[in-house]
Amino acid sequence: MNFKIRILTTIFLSVFIFSAQAQTEKLKPGFDKKQYIEMLKITARQVDTPWTKVTVPFPEKYHFAYRSKVIGLDNQWDLWLSTDSVAVISLRGTTADQTSWLANFYAGMVPAVGKLELEKNFTFDYHLADNPKAAVHIGWLVGMAYLQRDILPKIDSCYNKLGIRNFIIMGHSQGGAIAYMLTSHLENLKQQHKLPIDIRFKTYCSAAPKPGNLYYAYDYENLTRNGWAYNVVNAADWVPETPFSIQTVNDFNTVNPFTNAKRIIKKQKFPVSMVLNHIYKQMDKPTKKSQRKFEKYLGKKAYSLLKKKLPEFKQPVYIKSTNYVRTGVTIVLIPDADYYKKYPDDNKVIFSHHFPEPYLYLAEKLKD
Repeated sequence: MNFKIRILTTIFLSVFIFSAQAQTEKLKPGFDKKQYIEMLKITARQVDTPWTKVTVPFPEKYHFAYRSKVIGLDNQWDLWLSTDSVAVISLRGTTADQTSWLANFYAGMVPAVGKLELEKNFTFDYHLADNPKAAVHIGWLVGMAYLQRDILPKIDSCYNKLGIRNFIIMGHSQGGAIAYMLTSHLENLKQQHKLPIDIRFKTYCSAAPKPGNLYYAYDYENLTRNGWAYNVVNAADWVPETPFSIQTVNDFNTVNPFTNAKRIIKKQKFPVSMVLNHIYKQMDKPTKKSQRKFEKYLGKKAYSLLKKKLPEFKQPVYIKSTNYVRTGVTIVLIPDADYYKKYPDDNKVIFSHHFPEPYLYLAEKLKD
C-alpha cells in the first residue's frame, strides 16, 4: 500500500476510534513503569545504526501513524496513537551518519532564549527558560528547531481533527536530549497562548545526555513539576554522563563568595595575601582555560564543519560556560549481578549499556 494512503487510512480510522473513546482517559502525573516500557518499545522502532539488532518487542497499546522525513542534523520523529486518546511524539536518537554525531559534538552553550538563523527563510525564535542565565547545548537545539517545525502542524491536526489533548514526548539517547528542549519549547508556547492551554504534555527522557546548565535545569524542573517529566538512566551507561562539564566561578549565582574574592584577598596582610592570591589563581585559571578550549573546539570548530550541512546557518554567540548538569527528576535503573551476566562491561562494545534492550531489562525489574 502506498505510504501516504496508509497514513491517511490510519488517521481516518483513528477519527472513529477517538470519537468512540471520547477522551475516556487522561494522562496522569507520576512515573508509570508500564507507560515507560511502552515508550521504550516505541523508540526502539527508530534505532538506525548498522551495529544494532533491535530485539525489543512492539508496543501493545499504540499504533504507528506517521514518520517524518530526515530533517535538520539527521533528525527524525514518529507519531504513535493509542485508543485512549494519547499521542506519542517519539524523537530519534543518534544514527550512524556523521552529521548526527556532529550534532552531539557541537556542544557550545547558547542562551536558552534567542533566535537561530538556520536558513534564508527559516529563523527560529525560541524561549526555553525564563532565567536569563539558563543555557543549552547548541547542536541539539538546532535539531529541535527543525523537528518542531514538522511537529507543530501534527499537534494541531491531532488536537483539531482527532480531539487529542494528551501527548507523551519520548526520546532515547540524543532523542532524550532533544526531548528536554522540545518540552520546554512546547510548554512555553502554551504560556504564550500559541498552543491551546488544555494540551497536556508528559515527557520521558531515556538514556539522555545533559542538555544544559544548572539554570536551565532549574527552569525545566519547575516547568514540569508535580510528575510531568522524567529522566530515566541506567547507572552503568556512560552517555548520561556527557557532555563534559566544567564549572568556573562565573557559573555561580550573582551573590556568591567568589565575586569579591580578589578584593578580600588584597585586604589580608602580607605574606598571607600573596599565598591566598596564588592559590586562588591556581584554582581559577585552569577551569577558565579549559572552558575556553571547549568553546573553541566544540563550538567554533564544530560549527565550521556543520556549515557543510547547513550552509546558511549563521553562527550564534556562545556563552562562556560549559557547566552541563543532569536535568529533571531522575529514575535510576540499578544493574545487579544478573544484569552484568547478561550485559557485561566490554570496552569493545561501548554502547552495551545504552541500547534500549538493557534499559527494558532493568525497567521490567522495577517495582510497580
